[in-house]
Amino acid sequence: MIFNDNLTRPDKIAAIPITETAPRKTAQVFLPNGRVFEGPKGATIEDFFKAAYPENNPPLMACLVNKQMRELTYHVYTDLNVEPITLAHSDGLRIYRRSLSLLLLTAAEELFPDIRIIIDYGLNFGAFYFEISNHPPLTKENLQALRQRMRALVKADIPIKKERVSLPEAEAHFQTKSWDDKLRLLKTRRKSYLTLYTINHTKDYMQGYMLPSAGYMQLFDVNRYGDGYILQYPRSGSYHKLRPPVEYPKLVSVFNQAREWMEALEVYDVGKLNAIVKTDKIRELILVSEALHEQHTAQIATLIASLDNRIRMVTIAGPSSSGKTTFSKRLAIQLRSNGLRLMTISLDNFIVNRQDTPRDADGDYDYESLYALDLDLFNAVMLKLINGQAVTLPMYNFYTGQREWGDTMTAPAETIFIIEGIHGLNPKLVAQIPPEQIFRVYVSALTQLNLDNHNRVPTTDTRLLRRIVRDAAHRGYTATDTITRWPKVRQGEHTWIFPYQENADVLFNSALLYELVLLKPMAEPLLQQIEPGKPGHQEAKRLLSFLQWFDPLPNANFIPDNSILREFIGGSILRDYTP
Repeated sequence: MIFNDNLTRPDKIAAIPITETAPRKTAQVFLPNGRVFEGPKGATIEDFFKAAYPENNPPLMACLVNKQMRELTYHVYTDLNVEPITLAHSDGLRIYRRSLSLLLLTAAEELFPDIRIIIDYGLNFGAFYFEISNHPPLTKENLQALRQRMRALVKADIPIKKERVSLPEAEAHFQTKSWDDKLRLLKTRRKSYLTLYTINHTKDYMQGYMLPSAGYMQLFDVNRYGDGYILQYPRSGSYHKLRPPVEYPKLVSVFNQAREWMEALEVYDVGKLNAIVKTDKIRELILVSEALHEQHTAQIATLIASLDNRIRMVTIAGPSSSGKTTFSKRLAIQLRSNGLRLMTISLDNFIVNRQDTPRDADGDYDYESLYALDLDLFNAVMLKLINGQAVTLPMYNFYTGQREWGDTMTAPAETIFIIEGIHGLNPKLVAQIPPEQIFRVYVSALTQLNLDNHNRVPTTDTRLLRRIVRDAAHRGYTATDTITRWPKVRQGEHTWIFPYQENADVLFNSALLYELVLLKPMAEPLLQQIEPGKPGHQEAKRLLSFLQWFDPLPNANFIPDNSILREFIGGSILRDYTP
């Protein structure tokens, strides 16, 4: 073994100049691009970012400090590695929307003191749908006044103040405001404090990080939309402008239906759900929720059966983790009960050979693309089947990435072909099939249950939690795997699914009122395994923070074995059923 003599003999060490000095009164911030900024200790990240990014494009929303998310008001007392979070990031967009909601509440409260704002759900073009109570419908003049007041607060750059209060203090504040929804929510609070944010005199709980001041919210609008109103905000893909409103009458009707179901079950928010979870009434809630699903599925089947035998194809589409597979099987059973012949055709078998698969912007195979399918082959096969001709079905080998060929077959007359896949509503998928022979169903988990009147439960989060639980239980993927893949899945949805949802003849809402109390104890251990600083940790932390408000379901055995949720938690009686 060879030793370095200089390391073992102090008399050989070269002199290193070390001197005593005064403590440094400054701190340094190290940015991802290698730049370093120095300023007085106690300065905020906002102060550093104003020097580092004077153009503020894309607009800065927050930051990662040593891989942990922090607000721009975070004070710097030591040297830090800091990464900006902008409006082009999903986390930045959430912060913008959350802060914008408080801005809306503030302006509305100042103009119409007794008004109640209920922020209901999100719309794909970039807006929250909201309703009001305790006030007549807002006129065109009312909306203009509301818009102008919000802009005045932005122009004045009113600070968004943050304070941590005890639960009794929070309760007293909510009682003063008569916010029963928040009082119900507080009953499940496991920490001894609550963080509140204030603009002027409007103080509220907002689930998550916020902006430092109103001046950051330069882009928004409020308008009438159907029977309610919309608060518009930019999307991450077009953060410099608002997208024009799009009418979604079918989607809105589904949300309205979900609200009716909630009212029938007397579950208005998470606080109310938690109160039911602790009683025997939870069984009734589960059974009635499932019965409503079955009832709607039966109605869809009856509608298809009533169309004079002209329907030859039912296409079922929807975003990831919507429960399309289970829904398609439950629909098939209902169609069978109407005396119809069925055959399932898998779109997976029409995937092009791997070398012909489109690639995304990162150079990866884009299996979300419509053009990952051989459209000409699919249309040719389906036309032959519909016309009673013999056809050899393709089979895709996922291991080799190549097409193979299966059996040659014909279909009996009047057979209805069930096609389930993300592109089922895209007209290009069935360009050669007579449109009058197609019945289209859109399936998505359109969560209507919110934390309270001002804090939404995003439909995306519900689907992500479903997928995390399913991937871990049945596909061998970790929560990190699922979370890191999710942005590309979402990108594919916005490109290939959401633009076509109004093409559906029927929309089916696969969300269940009780599902997050079921998924909570299954998802939390998976999310907690993601260590700080590792990929997906920040998203896991956000989901855990959101799940803290739900009381867990005491017994998963309450769930029927044909429930859509069995597709994700396991134990489905429909798993091996093929129509």
